[in-house]
Amino acid sequence: MARPIQAHIDLSALESNLQVARRATSARIMSVIKADGYGHGLLRVTEALAATDGYALLDIQDAIRLREAGFRQTILLLEGFFSAEELPVIAEYDLTCVIHSAAQIAMLDACQKNGKLDVWLKVNTGMNRLGFVPPQVAQAMDQLRRHRAVRDITLMTHFANADQERGIAEPLALFNDVATPYRVARSLANSAALLRYPETHGDWARPGIMLYGASPFAGVSAQQLGLKPAMTLSSRIIAIQELRAGDEVGYGALFRAGHAMRIGVVACGYADGYPRIAMNAPVLVDGQRSRTLGRVSMDMLYVDLSALPQAEVGSRVVLWGEGMPIEEVARTAGTISYELMCALTARVPIKL
Repeated sequence: MARPIQAHIDLSALESNLQVARRATSARIMSVIKADGYGHGLLRVTEALAATDGYALLDIQDAIRLREAGFRQTILLLEGFFSAEELPVIAEYDLTCVIHSAAQIAMLDACQKNGKLDVWLKVNTGMNRLGFVPPQVAQAMDQLRRHRAVRDITLMTHFANADQERGIAEPLALFNDVATPYRVARSLANSAALLRYPETHGDWARPGIMLYGASPFAGVSAQQLGLKPAMTLSSRIIAIQELRAGDEVGYGALFRAGHAMRIGVVACGYADGYPRIAMNAPVLVDGQRSRTLGRVSMDMLYVDLSALPQAEVGSRVVLWGEGMPIEEVARTAGTISYELMCALTARVPIKL
């Protein structure tokens, strides 16, 4: 009999969340599907989001897979190309590239097909990750507009604090200042900006985390935003232990029972992608809320059954997803829902 852990991917939730993005803006939607569709599976996510206007990812091989699978929408390489040798393939498959450095502009000379490449010029408005700082934008724009390989240019930026109280006012002002002279398309909004700041919507919005049913905001739930979880990680209780006061649980004895209690051992651990440091994390046991106890092991974790006398071996445990917001679990591990989704390991069976 197979180990009972599984991840259920709800394709209809992806479709529903895309519609939430559509209702929030009149901009075209560039669905972000990097990191294997945030751990949900590249091709299944792409198919579920087929109503989108474009897809954004990192790996050129993934982009080729989408083209060969028949997807004709705009496909944006978010980090562009890494060598001149990639340019003929990019042109052949009609891929769109982010240009974030002078080195990439220099590489464009290797493209043999005139007027074939669409590019997105990235403006660094304070995140200091990728992109041209505002004083460099005019020269970069001039080089791209005159370059024989370039067909179309979009200006873009990325916000570091759209989900925070600090917001987007300062980077938005910087971007607007450098973009004003140019009559080109613009792309600024990630999920947080799309939902909170309509002034950032531009011509292309780039939702990511919201498409997978998680909130980009610490104080607002996905349910409040009308989003549905696309991934539910669940398993079952495989053993029950009766503890006496003073008994300890798991590696390092990080939990000690203060009184007699029941605990359930669940077939899920950090080798499945559940965070090792998530202690006292919320779970659902047969639909009832409980919590984890002690340190997560490679293959198992422990849940409190003290208030759940009906729980038994075989009881279903939802680690995150339907009924158990992934954001709550992420907070107990000191991380974000993105990391939990992306950390799901290959040994976890996927159910559609």
